Amino acid sequence: MAIRVLVNGALGRMGQEAVTVLQSEAKFELVGTCGRGDDLSAAIEHSRAEVVVDFTNAIAVFENSEKILAAGARPVIGTSGLMPSQIEHLKNRAKALQLGGIIAPNFSLGAMLMMKYATQWIKYFPEAEIIELHHDGKLDAPSGTALRTAQTMSALRHKQPEARLEKVLVAGARGADVEGIHVHSIRLPGLVAHQEIIFGGVDETLTVRHDSLHRRCFMPGVLLACEKVMGLTELVYGLENIID
Repeated sequence: MAIRVLVNGALGRMGQEAVTVLQSEAKFELVGTCGRGDDLSAAIEHSRAEVVVDFTNAIAVFENSEKILAAGARPVIGTSGLMPSQIEHLKNRAKALQLGGIIAPNFSLGAMLMMKYATQWIKYFPEAEIIELHHDGKLDAPSGTALRTAQTMSALRHKQPEARLEKVLVAGARGADVEGIHVHSIRLPGLVAHQEIIFGGVDETLTVRHDSLHRRCFMPGVLLACEKVMGLTELVYGLENIID
């Protein structure tokens, strides 16, 4: 039987893409859509949705995630902005309810591969910085993808870079410090979602960059998450954790 999916934030740009792709795939049945001002809990109950994809905003995502779990549906969260303590709370809630869920800072398969291999390169190039670039409508900074990348890189770094004396003339000039890795955020019209990691070594640098040129690139990951979540009994953080 087709998996019953509801899209929350269906009028946004990511939500519209999700609606279109779900309607075209036989594995899924789009049973409802929600937007700002709609009663999400009632919509889940009325539609009998098994999975709820959330593409809303950083302000509403935590409350939405709680509502999805409380209604007995499986959350597939593509909205960034959740704090570590909130993610941990949602994990505990999902575990208690024996409900699967996925929080994905990025649904792009290319971005996932970039993060995966960055954790290998950091072993040889322990000094690295991240530049993330997004459209001017993105509310949170740094992006969830950049935070996830920095956290996983830092955890696998074999040695810490030597401390340097710095004279920062303007606060924030060196970006945000995420577990010892500097992250720089850019917000401009004309961008979609982009990330660059620069590794520095002795007389050499290694740079990897991923560019999302259209929001369609996230949809294969969304479909994969909607399918995989049906076999989970816990909430996982990161698309890489559901890839075989």
